Amino acid sequence: MKYVLLLMGHAGDAECGADEGPDPSEFMAFDQEINDAGIVVGGFALEGPETAVRVSTTSADTVVTSGPFAESGEFVGGSYVVEVADIDEAIAWAKKSPGAAFGHIEIRPIADY
Repeated sequence: MKYVLLLMGHAGDAECGADEGPDPSEFMAFDQEINDAGIVVGGFALEGPETAVRVSTTSADTVVTSGPFAESGEFVGGSYVVEVADIDEAIAWAKKSPGAAFGHIEIRPIADY
């Protein structure tokens, strides 16, 4: 099955200094490990929430709003798309991610329509 592992951070983390989050070398080591396992089929890192833009439309208007968005307590920092046997294997990989110690990892199955 394919799952997306969403690396979630807290809104305050975006304003923190680099010393407050995981060391980039921890993510590089995790990236190497998960890629060597041959289960990654996609993924990406995202720029900070201050770069976000929201677009919403109604029948009469389109509204474009620049971030960050104060009402959101957390943000997606990136993702891995993995193909593994089951949810338990996806959870095992999420536990290894440095992001789990500084936020959380949301795991969602990818719909197959």
